[in-house]
Amino acid sequence: MTETLSAAALAGGLSWASGIRLYMTLFIAGLFGRSGWIDLPPALEVLQSPWVIGATGILLIVEFLADKVPGIDSAWDAVQTFIRVPAGAVLGAAALGEMGPEWSAIAALLGGTFAAGAHITKAGSRALINTSPEPFSNWAASFSEDVVVLAGLWAAFFQPWLLAIFLILFFIAALWLMPKLWRGLRWLFRKLST
Repeated sequence: MTETLSAAALAGGLSWASGIRLYMTLFIAGLFGRSGWIDLPPALEVLQSPWVIGATGILLIVEFLADKVPGIDSAWDAVQTFIRVPAGAVLGAAALGEMGPEWSAIAALLGGTFAAGAHITKAGSRALINTSPEPFSNWAASFSEDVVVLAGLWAAFFQPWLLAIFLILFFIAALWLMPKLWRGLRWLFRKLST
């Protein structure tokens, strides 16, 4: 039971976090696995490779810097839509790969859903924040996302029950926020088209 919960937490945590900060997620999982702080499932052990850690570290720096510049962050999010969501599905499936193909398929579906929900919430809220002329709200949002992803990964690695509570609360907040984001984005597109 404990192993199943840990594997599910790893799948959910990596998938959700990849929807916000994919390269941070991959870098930290690889670094923690290589350091022996966590045991990655065989399908994710490739993240422990020094080459993969190096590549994800470079991409982490690019992602970190791009996310701090208003406007560039939204362009980055637009491109990442086609990367983060499939990556979340792959990470979810890989985390539960040893449990059988049916669990991998379910994990891929849920992983893609977690990544999409996190990504849409992040990208939509950041697009609206970018309408503010000052950069401080953008920086505050970006640094807050960094901290939330780090906390989510910590919970996924070390406190599976806490992660489950965290994900439930996150998705309740996201469902509450979605209609507001949709209205705000419609207003933004109308404003830009006039």
